[in-house]
Amino acid sequence: MEYKALVTEETGEGYLSSIKTLDSEQLPIGDVLVKVYYSSLNYKDALSATGNKGVTKNYPHTPGIDAAGIVELSDSKEFKAGDQVIVSGYDLGMNTAGGFAEYIRVPADWVVKLPEGLTMKEAMIIGTAGFTAGISVTRMSELVKPENGKIIVTGATGGVGSVALSILNGLGYETVAVSGKSSEHDFLKSLGASEIITREEFAQVDKRPILSSRFAGGIDTVGGPILENVLKTLNLLGAVTTCGSVSATQLNMSVFPFILRGISLIGISAQNYPMYLREPLWQKLATDWKPAHLMELYNEITLDELVSAIDLILQGKLKGRTLVKIQ
Repeated sequence: MEYKALVTEETGEGYLSSIKTLDSEQLPIGDVLVKVYYSSLNYKDALSATGNKGVTKNYPHTPGIDAAGIVELSDSKEFKAGDQVIVSGYDLGMNTAGGFAEYIRVPADWVVKLPEGLTMKEAMIIGTAGFTAGISVTRMSELVKPENGKIIVTGATGGVGSVALSILNGLGYETVAVSGKSSEHDFLKSLGASEIITREEFAQVDKRPILSSRFAGGIDTVGGPILENVLKTLNLLGAVTTCGSVSATQLNMSVFPFILRGISLIGISAQNYPMYLREPLWQKLATDWKPAHLMELYNEITLDELVSAIDLILQGKLKGRTLVKIQ
C-alpha cells in the first residue's frame, strides 16, 4: 500500500524535507496500524526536520511527534479496526516514523483511545504542546492554588504557553503573560492574561541573587535568564514548572530563592509520561480542562505546507497551535 509522507533526508548540502510517496512495508514494526487524519507541528518536529541529532539520529526520517487517526489493523486486544486513537510522545517522530504521514505503525502501549468529548481535530489542536501544558498545570497546581496569587506564563503565544493560559483561566487563576510579540497582546488577553510583560523587560540579566516577590507560581517554556527571573521573583513556597530551553539551557543563579523562600522548580517531560497518568490527563483535557478558547488557538495547514511552517516555527513566527490536516 502506498502513502504520502514528509521525508527529511541528509544531503551533501544539509537536510532537505519534501513530500514523498512511500510503501507501507517501509513502516516500522508495531502492533497497531493507524490511518492518520491530523497531526500538529511542534518545535521538536522542526528540530527533527532540520537534522538535530539530539532528536533524530538516523535519516531519511518522517518527523511528527503527534498523530490522531483511525485504527486500520491491530494485533492488540486493546484496539480494533475503526477505533479513533491518539498517539503522542514516546519515540514517535523522533527515531520512529512519525505523524507527518498518512499512516503510522506503533506499539500498542503508545496508543490512547480518543476520549469522549474530543474530536480527532481537537486532540491535535491540543497535541503534545497542549498535553505538556496540561502536565505543567497539574504539577504546579499541586503546590499553588488560585488564592495564592498571580501565575506567570513565559513564551505565552507559543503552543504550550497559550494552552496553559486558557486552562489556568478556566481554573480561576490570575495570569501574567510574558511575550516578545507586541502584536499579540489582544490574543493573550483573550486567553485570560490580566497583564502582559515584554520579553525584553523580563529577559534582562539581574545578578542579584533574589528579587522582590511578585508571583505565586509559573509555567516556563523558554528557560535561560527568563526562568532565572521567574525563580527570583516567586513568593514564599512558590512553584514553577519548566519544559523548554529556546532561550538557553543553562541557569546562572544562586540557590538563595530555593532555601530562603522554599520554592520549587519542577521539570516537565511529555515524551515518556506514564500511561497510567497519560490516559486520565487526556480525559481531563476532553472535559473539565478542555481549553475554552480551543478553536481560537490554531491555524490549519496541509502536508504540502509543512516545509514552510517548519521554517516559521524555528524563527518564532508562529502563534498558538499549528494543526496539520493529513487526510
